[in-house]
Amino acid sequence: MKRLLLAAVVLVVLPTLALAADTPAKAPAKPAQSTVDPAKAAEHAKEDVKRHRIMAAAHEAAAKCQESGKGEDFCMAELAKACKGIAYGKYCGMKHPD
Repeated sequence: MKRLLLAAVVLVVLPTLALAADTPAKAPAKPAQSTVDPAKAAEHAKEDVKRHRIMAAAHEAAAKCQESGKGEDFCMAELAKACKGIAYGKYCGMKHPD
């Protein structure tokens, strides 16, 4: 029984090893290059900075709201209103309009 199992393993493994030895080594894949126009990338970065500042102000207002003792639900609703159109989710996450 052991010999039969060993023979089956050898019949399966040897052809696989032989194929691997015959296959030439592939060159490493080239990293992807950006096709975005540098001028558009710079403009996109400026827009991201602007939206981050708006979101930061909205989050600062939410923090002050909570510090003032107003309820978390109220403050989070105000945060959602302030972030409408520039962010998503109930925690004002950044939208990237790619």
